[in-house]
Amino acid sequence: MTQRFQNTHNARDVSSAQQTCSPANDTSWCSPDDFRSKLGRREFLALGAGALAVASVPWFSRARHTLTRRSLPVMGTLAEIGVVHEDARFAQQAIDVAFAVLQSVERTLTRFDPSSEVGRASRLAFREPTPVCVDTAKVIEAALLWAQTSEGRFDPALGKLVELWDVNRRTMPPDAGAVQKFAGRKLYRAIDVSTQNSVAKSAASDLPSARVRFSDPEVALDLGGIAKGYGVDRAVARLRELGVRSGLVNVGGDLYALGTSVSGEAWSVGILDPQHPEKVLRSFELSDAAVATSGDYFQFFTYHGRRYHHLLDPVSAAPRESVRHSLTVVAERCIDADAAATALFGAEQETAARILQARAPGARIIAA
Repeated sequence: MTQRFQNTHNARDVSSAQQTCSPANDTSWCSPDDFRSKLGRREFLALGAGALAVASVPWFSRARHTLTRRSLPVMGTLAEIGVVHEDARFAQQAIDVAFAVLQSVERTLTRFDPSSEVGRASRLAFREPTPVCVDTAKVIEAALLWAQTSEGRFDPALGKLVELWDVNRRTMPPDAGAVQKFAGRKLYRAIDVSTQNSVAKSAASDLPSARVRFSDPEVALDLGGIAKGYGVDRAVARLRELGVRSGLVNVGGDLYALGTSVSGEAWSVGILDPQHPEKVLRSFELSDAAVATSGDYFQFFTYHGRRYHHLLDPVSAAPRESVRHSLTVVAERCIDADAAATALFGAEQETAARILQARAPGARIIAA
């Protein structure tokens, strides 16, 4: 899920501030090298093509409040944070703190760094119980709950399969035999997380730790379909602790609309057409809620006329087939919007409704 603030005008000179988001880079963040290679390319600039949040009345209706915003690359995409506050210096400091939270989440949960907690677990957890911090254990447990509820439509154990497809680098599908050994395996069932001894200390720190153990050597963690949503929730929580009442946190298409826009009203969110990003398909209001969009039209390669995208189906171990090119989910928490947008991409309406009701009551799919 990818989203970015798009401010084509000076907020002091126009009647609206804009926020854009795109479903392009949703379920797995790309490697740092891949991300850097995209900077400056039109494809990367189009990351803002998924949804648009617009303050609907003139800025002078709350003349003392302005939207201060900043963007930085983090978690393999462009993260953007905006704070509505009368004190621009305070807003900048709050944004600093929120970005520090996101960077900490990235260091812990990225699969591209073998020394991260996710990287270390993927290397060691089949051989021995591997310590992770309690927060990491909670993210893994949340991912496993989504995997169980969706009956494997969401599977955080397919890191090796994701690496095998690697649509950012491939120009043709991988060997069919190598792919098929992952098909329908439900490898998430081979992950065990133990927090019973959470009072124990990690060898790497003095913080309490949990233990992760794999019972299948093919398991490798990939939390790309849930980690950005978790990071957004953490950043929003920290902003609230600092006293921020209104703002936006957006990490690669996982967005939380905090409070109200500069206008004092709910943020107006429009879903853009994945085929024609300059067009808005529909709009809705959002306040103190999260939205995430999954799509198949940014991370992909074409081979013999067929598009192979990064949203993998654990049943077939290949890119999931869908008549729709994007899916948008609104939920109370971004971690749930993120996981749902991943798990439900391509799902039948009845299946999607059942999974949402079981795992995230109150969450809803926004049709476009």
